[in-house]
Amino acid sequence: MALVALAFSGIPSARLTVTVWPTGRGNAARVWTLRCAPVGGTLPRRVAACAGLSGAPDDAFAPVPPATVCSQIYGGPQVAAVRGLFRGRRVRATFTRRNGCEVARWSRLAFLFPVRL
Repeated sequence: MALVALAFSGIPSARLTVTVWPTGRGNAARVWTLRCAPVGGTLPRRVAACAGLSGAPDDAFAPVPPATVCSQIYGGPQVAAVRGLFRGRRVRATFTRRNGCEVARWSRLAFLFPVRL
């Protein structure tokens, strides 16, 4: 038990609500919560998700900058929304898979979106 606490002592504080529309917005949604430091909520694999957030940069939830050139490779209809607090900052982010930049952004935080693609 002490080893687990030591291994995850660097987990950042987070209190997030994650909503995922596996087949696109307007269809059925799945909603989970995640708390880190201490770990809790309804998201599957909460400990792994909090560990993943510990390696995430402060701007992990920032949108793709508007002038970014992205490949036009469609990744699927999935949409996710993340709301709450991360490292004491308000988070209000939407994720899609509509082009290469958005797919890469989704993939970096895929541990927050437990849906089958």
